[in-house]
Amino acid sequence: MIFDLQKATIWKRTSAWLFDLILLGIVIVGAAFSMSSLLGYDSYGETVSQAYAQYEKQYGTTFDLSEEEYNRLNPDQQQRYHDAYEALSKDQEAIHAYSMMVNLALVITSISILAGYLILEFLVPLLLGNGQTLGKKIFGIGVMRVDGIRITTVQLFIRTVLGKYTIETMVPVLIVMMIFFGSIGVMGTMLIVALALIQMVLLFATRNNSLIHDCLAGTVVIDIASQMIFDTEEAMIEYKKQIYAEQAARQDY
Repeated sequence: MIFDLQKATIWKRTSAWLFDLILLGIVIVGAAFSMSSLLGYDSYGETVSQAYAQYEKQYGTTFDLSEEEYNRLNPDQQQRYHDAYEALSKDQEAIHAYSMMVNLALVITSISILAGYLILEFLVPLLLGNGQTLGKKIFGIGVMRVDGIRITTVQLFIRTVLGKYTIETMVPVLIVMMIFFGSIGVMGTMLIVALALIQMVLLFATRNNSLIHDCLAGTVVIDIASQMIFDTEEAMIEYKKQIYAEQAARQDY
């Protein structure tokens, strides 16, 4: 093995990422389903659905209308739509249930995704070593500091929680949820596109093909089979001294 940086190929990184993504999705869905049942999310959803159905039937309208569909309604139909919406807005039980749905959706989503990342992207790499997830282990790649030192627990935590979970996952997820609940519009889509473009630029323009999480943690994805990784800076310095000494001894005078 040599000390030169042996970066993992893009196809290996992509393959490992897809494998880990599947596992992450399974863990997240399982955690979300368990929390949903525990916190009674479905009961609040049923209350909201019943309220919608009640006022739609009472006023002979439907709330599920696009702007174009609404504009095609005659004045009487539009008035019944507004009357139904006003009645719904005064239904305190429905309002409370809807508020709880939104809050629980945020809590369940956030905690479920965090649990998935902590298990598969933090605890598993701690056990396997060298920042290897199950996907990275299968495809023979790992993670180290950019200076060739073995990744530390703190760096792995920053890489996983601050980089992957907070910036790369939760920011887009929260934007999508706000779009779904009508809190943000085109600006949210623009932010997601901007984040994706930043990732693409970092991947192909940086020397180490680093994404946001690697830039934050000061790490690089490497090929385990050919990369020399040092346990400490002292070990790396001693190795370099040895190499320089051997090169000097081979020089002709």
